[in-house]
Amino acid sequence: MAVDEQPPVTILSGGLGAGKTSLLNHLLTVGGEQYDIAVLVNDVGEVNVDADLIENGSELSMEDGGVTELSNGCLCCGLQNELDQELRHLAFDEEFDYLVIEAPGISDPVPIAQRFVSPARASALYDLDTTVTVVDAAQFHQAFVDGRPLKSTDDDARPLSDLLAEQVEFCDVLVLNKCDLVSETEREAVERVVRTLHPGVDIVRATESTVDPERALGTGRFDQDEASNSARWKQALSPDHGDGTDVDSDEHYESQTEADDHSHEHKHGDDHDHSHGEAHDHRHPPEEFGVDSFVYERHRPFHPKRFSEWLRSFPDSVVRAKGHLWVAGRERYALDLSHAGTRTHVGVNGRWAVTLPEFQRESYRESRSDLHWDDQWGDREVKLVFIGAGMDESSIVDTLDDCLVSETGMEDDWEAFENPFPGTMGWSQPPMEQRLVVGDRQ
Repeated sequence: MAVDEQPPVTILSGGLGAGKTSLLNHLLTVGGEQYDIAVLVNDVGEVNVDADLIENGSELSMEDGGVTELSNGCLCCGLQNELDQELRHLAFDEEFDYLVIEAPGISDPVPIAQRFVSPARASALYDLDTTVTVVDAAQFHQAFVDGRPLKSTDDDARPLSDLLAEQVEFCDVLVLNKCDLVSETEREAVERVVRTLHPGVDIVRATESTVDPERALGTGRFDQDEASNSARWKQALSPDHGDGTDVDSDEHYESQTEADDHSHEHKHGDDHDHSHGEAHDHRHPPEEFGVDSFVYERHRPFHPKRFSEWLRSFPDSVVRAKGHLWVAGRERYALDLSHAGTRTHVGVNGRWAVTLPEFQRESYRESRSDLHWDDQWGDREVKLVFIGAGMDESSIVDTLDDCLVSETGMEDDWEAFENPFPGTMGWSQPPMEQRLVVGDRQ
């Protein structure tokens, strides 16, 4: 590769069994007739089965076509240094037209994308061109339309529907695969939910992952500014939406903070751009399907018992909910709430700024002119966005208000409360001390 060239990169993600590897084989077989395609594949096990499938299913070999395995770890966390090494190797030692990175089905594509937009990393050598998410239409219908939860492969993992929602929310092209396994009515319902989660995404319908390579390679669709605000829940929190708030909550952060060394505000690190571009135009705005959203913001904490009970009766009309919250008795860390389909997950975020050493706290306050600050409680708050169809906003707001600690209760001893919510972070803690997964909504 010439020094001044930046090969376009496609990041390929999607749920387990959605058809990512089949799509990659298709791109190599059909697109490989016109282009030289380099591939990085990743599996979380010690044996990278996907790499074998790709090589056996195409005419390319590791030596001829540049299929590189990254095994025994995950690209979005443990293999970032190995990824950087392979990217440098490919850039300087190989010649190719496109690079395709296949992420494992249980990974978040955002940390991978960050390697291509952050200074002093791969951004100088590559152009992040397209992010593709492959969705199993039948599986998605089960989780988000029928309301039947997806089974996790790990009892300690967050709900798979939550990860699937995030993969849908962060992509330029969504390949709706296995359309032959659902009826037209079911497919339309899936597309309505997809556009609810991610307005403006380019949906490509497919069977057996057969997609025109031009829909996934060299599309030029990735835009860092728009990607940072592509999810509908982020748009609802945008100042342009009319609620006057900024995007204070970002779902791609809980796995990247370390105990006691990171604050709640670090979710807006240098590796993620939170500027707000206008949403993509599209032919079917969610409003046509009766989809609406609203922001719930309060500056008192939730009572742990009342709020945990509320979570177990989550309104059926809510498709997606995101945000951060303050629970009485959990004063050190902000908690993140994520609801997708039928599953609700609450995990530990970073520290509230008010708990930081004074010099860090004041520096943060000076950098955030829009920050709400209470003389006693600092930046602690509840800020949640709800997205759904036919929601009774006033009822949801009223029942949430009933979960708040009363004005007089602000002087109570909150440590005496029975509290199911996580209050610590750090990998040494038992899993259930770091997260709360509410039972399935039936």
